[in-house]
Amino acid sequence: MKAHDGMYIGGQWRPAAGPDTIAVVNPADEQVIAHVPAGTADDVDAAVRAAREAFPAWAATPPAERAARIAALRDVLVARKDEIAETVTAELGAPLALSRTVHAGVPVLVAGSYAELAASYSFEERIGNSTVLLEPVGVVGAITPWNYPLHQVVAKVAPALAAGCTVVLKPAEDTPLTAQLFAEAIHEAGLPAGVFNLVTGLGPVAGQALAAHEGVDLVSFTGSTAVGRQIGATAGAAVKRVALELGGKSANVILPSADLAKAVSVGIANVMSNSGQTCSAWTRMLVHRNQYDEALALAAAAVAKYVPGERVGPLVNAKQQKRVRGYIEKGLAEGARLVAGGPEAPHETGYYVSPTVFADVTWDMTIAQEEIFGPVLSILKYEDEEDALRIANGTVYGLAGAVWAADEAEAVAFARRMDTGQVDINGGRFNPLAPFGGYKQSGVGRELGPHGLSEYLQTKSLQF
Repeated sequence: MKAHDGMYIGGQWRPAAGPDTIAVVNPADEQVIAHVPAGTADDVDAAVRAAREAFPAWAATPPAERAARIAALRDVLVARKDEIAETVTAELGAPLALSRTVHAGVPVLVAGSYAELAASYSFEERIGNSTVLLEPVGVVGAITPWNYPLHQVVAKVAPALAAGCTVVLKPAEDTPLTAQLFAEAIHEAGLPAGVFNLVTGLGPVAGQALAAHEGVDLVSFTGSTAVGRQIGATAGAAVKRVALELGGKSANVILPSADLAKAVSVGIANVMSNSGQTCSAWTRMLVHRNQYDEALALAAAAVAKYVPGERVGPLVNAKQQKRVRGYIEKGLAEGARLVAGGPEAPHETGYYVSPTVFADVTWDMTIAQEEIFGPVLSILKYEDEEDALRIANGTVYGLAGAVWAADEAEAVAFARRMDTGQVDINGGRFNPLAPFGGYKQSGVGRELGPHGLSEYLQTKSLQF
């Protein structure tokens, strides 16, 4: 695992404009494993200028050729999957098995889907006496989070490249090594110089400079709703397009007819995966009052299998650990009851949090309303379907959710009434072509598949 001491700009690694660096810490043992440059506005400016210079030629590149380059990128990611997994484990703390299957595996699927879409997508259509052209929006400023450090990068960069855009990436400061590996893969795949550029740095410095840069045509950001508001305001002042994938507080609704044991088991697994650091995690489990006690017993048995340091990794940093433990203490203070876990750290070293399950949670408690971003589940009781729907929709978020029922049509009918962008029906599988994004304060726009590609296109009509 090698850390670069420069930025990837214009097809080469260049020295950073300033001397400051960022320490990369392994959250499992709290040891510094590398340092990367802390980019400045000058670094961002150089990267945007390189992207702007490369844009006309890349936009004019035939879609089939763009598709071939993305396919080559996918192949490099496949070839380097073990190195990617080990790097994610080192800087994020994810168990190696999860890093191999999800953190290294899912980006390959997404990159492959955009290689196919770039070749098959209709960038031109005839409507009446008009020809409608779908053209690349320009230079994209991509700002990505740490929780899925490669997937979030690929989910922005691959569709942008497929559309004919050029990109400047500012990855999260906690997980920059994975982003540097991605830049190496871009170079190895033979992408033209300047089509992709990487600037590592802090959000308030490099991220803000990228969002505000007049040479950026679209800002694509994934992260907290609070930061998303700031980026949206900055972009709005410049009449600049944004795509925002923000926070979530997803409901896992178990209807009385469902297989309760399966629904609880899968629900626990969903929340514990990636140490709960998933914006679409089903952190509120809604159970009918007649099945509530049985659900609590099932949850307690299921969560006992998730041992910190084995199946559950640490949180990404000390700040996040303190934040999540604070939410657990808040839940207790507001009257929720522990079924498992608690605020005490399970290990002396490492940013671990005990997998925690709360009972007796009411819809208005802090732990039922705010995004915790840790291995913490609240189990809420509902009276009937209308009550369940009220609780499920009763937050400012609307990113994802789940519904379980014996009859698929029954689950679909409930899902149609949920104010959320994606709903899994009876444990539905991940689909790299399905649009992902939120309602309400969970964001603007969609990622993945053709809907994700369309975010990076603008429309021109020719009248005849």
